[in-house]
Amino acid sequence: MLLELLLVAALGAAIAAYVSYAYARRHLADEIDASRAEASASLEEARARATSLRTAAVATAKESILEARVAAESEDAAHAAKLGKRDERIRRRTIEVDEVASEIEARSSDLDERFAAAKSKRDGARNLQRRIRAQRGERISKLATASGADPDEVASAIAASWLEEARTSSAHAVRAIEQSAQDPSFIAEGNRLLEIACGRYRNHFLTERGISTLPLAESTSELLGGGGAEVGEIFETVANVKFNYAEDGQSLRLEGLDGVGREVARRAISRLNKKPEHLAKAKADPSGWMTAIKTNLEREIVGLGNKAFRVLEIPRANPEIVDLVGRLNYRTSYTQNQWLHAVEAAFLASMIADEMGLDRKLIRRATLMHDIGKALTHKIEGSHAVIGADIARRLGEDEIVANAIGSHHADEPPNSVYAFLVAGCDAMSGARPGARREHTEGYSGRLKDMERIGCRWKGVDRAFAVHGGRELRVYVEDERVSDLQAVEMSREIAETISDEMTFPGQIKVTVIRSSESVSVAS
Repeated sequence: MLLELLLVAALGAAIAAYVSYAYARRHLADEIDASRAEASASLEEARARATSLRTAAVATAKESILEARVAAESEDAAHAAKLGKRDERIRRRTIEVDEVASEIEARSSDLDERFAAAKSKRDGARNLQRRIRAQRGERISKLATASGADPDEVASAIAASWLEEARTSSAHAVRAIEQSAQDPSFIAEGNRLLEIACGRYRNHFLTERGISTLPLAESTSELLGGGGAEVGEIFETVANVKFNYAEDGQSLRLEGLDGVGREVARRAISRLNKKPEHLAKAKADPSGWMTAIKTNLEREIVGLGNKAFRVLEIPRANPEIVDLVGRLNYRTSYTQNQWLHAVEAAFLASMIADEMGLDRKLIRRATLMHDIGKALTHKIEGSHAVIGADIARRLGEDEIVANAIGSHHADEPPNSVYAFLVAGCDAMSGARPGARREHTEGYSGRLKDMERIGCRWKGVDRAFAVHGGRELRVYVEDERVSDLQAVEMSREIAETISDEMTFPGQIKVTVIRSSESVSVAS
């Protein structure tokens, strides 16, 4: 019984398990079918979406391709139009080139014909010259035989007579010019122009004296002349001046012709005296410290040069000339500042040029540069006018400007009215009241030198410096000096004075020749 019950229970459990399995299997099959249906639907939807996207992409691509094609066609059309225009220009240029080539070819043919004709004429001229020389030789031989004179002697005599005639005529011409220059109308016109220029220009500045003796503070004296003497030697080398110390060590004297170097030394010593904190820097690196002062001064010099061209309203020159113009500020002539002198003379010259109808910028340029050689006289031997003219020519200045520079002290002959005007305004600026100052000893010595030079020539009776040294009058013996020799003597004396003396403005040389005939009636 128990066994049966167990069997029934086992059978029931088996049936229940089978029923559960069957139910689970059916439920799983349903889920699988649902999943398959859902997957199929998703796949169809994905396919539809992919088809839609592909269709849209294809449409977009076709549209882009169409736009690109349209743009490319437009660009091709533009390029084609440009190429067409370029081809048309090339065609026109080709026609022009062909025409020019034809014209050149025609001119070449014409030149060949002219050259052949010129060559033929030249050959004919050479033959004619040979015939002329032969006939001339024959005639000279016949004339020499007939006259019994040597041809060379005759030629020399003729040349000598022509030379004498030329000298006489030139002397008369010079005398006529000098006499016309003394005509009252010319003198009145010249004075009128000078008065106009002087009346219109207004400037005031004091005469300057180069500072040679500088006081030394105790610390500065110790640095330069005491245990640090090598510092002073370096200062001298950089500044290109010589320090001459006083016995008490409280001052020193600057010796040297370089005005810029003197200014460098003056600034350095003044800075050491007023600001002792510079002593350590100067002692640590004397060359570098001194060079820094010199560099600052050189920048100021360039600024002064540019300022001169700016205030005169003329184009700037070569940087080397600008630097030389600026350096004139540290160069004096009889206590007159040469930078101010150059600017003043340039303004005066331009005002006179306006009245005469000349180029005011050209005369301002020439007058401003007329003394640039003075900035180099401590380095280069010779006349400052010649030095300045050489620099102006080398740096490309106009020949009128260069000649005006070189001739303003008669070192070379003037070639234009601008040269005479520069010389005149240079004298005006240097000779005006208060412009320059001269020691009595130097003034007396200059007068004696003028008279000594005037008495050198043969036939001179006596010579006197008059008008405050502005004129030298030389009296000659009339039986030993002719009128022609008197004219030449005045020029030679003036040239000698220019070469051997230094003086402000100009000196007029007058040679006086007079004759007296005395008879006694009884």
